Amino acid sequence: MRDWTSRLTDLGITLPPVAKPVAAYVPAVRLGDVVYTSGQLPLVDGTLTHTGKVGAAVSPEEAKEAARTAALNALAAIDGLVGLDNIASIVKVVGFVASAEGFTGQPGVVNGASELLGEVFGAVGAHARSAVGVAELPLGAPVEVELIVEVI
Repeated sequence: MRDWTSRLTDLGITLPPVAKPVAAYVPAVRLGDVVYTSGQLPLVDGTLTHTGKVGAAVSPEEAKEAARTAALNALAAIDGLVGLDNIASIVKVVGFVASAEGFTGQPGVVNGASELLGEVFGAVGAHARSAVGVAELPLGAPVEVELIVEVI
């Protein structure tokens, strides 16, 4: 077991409470030694940090920060299910970006999630990834992030 909780403290990062689902699902599910999170939005205290499409109402920089917030919410979901310190590796990140027509910077936006995971987990945070542009996301969110992690 690793002490990821102390690592967050050292970085000055506080995990939020587990975000309440906005529909009929659970925040995370464990299957053997793998945890899958549901898509997490950039919610802080139940409110989206930004709304709208990236490349129009939301700048790429704002969306990158929103992706970081969504990743923190995904880590909170994992922590609530199995405990953050049981993470052995980050396997995959899937990022969805509500994109204005012509916006092609999805990888840079999802870097907000990836860079956070690298900051917290170091080499254990290296992961496969998809960054997908979509027309709309729930509640008008600019980004949504899912994690797949290996746990002990």
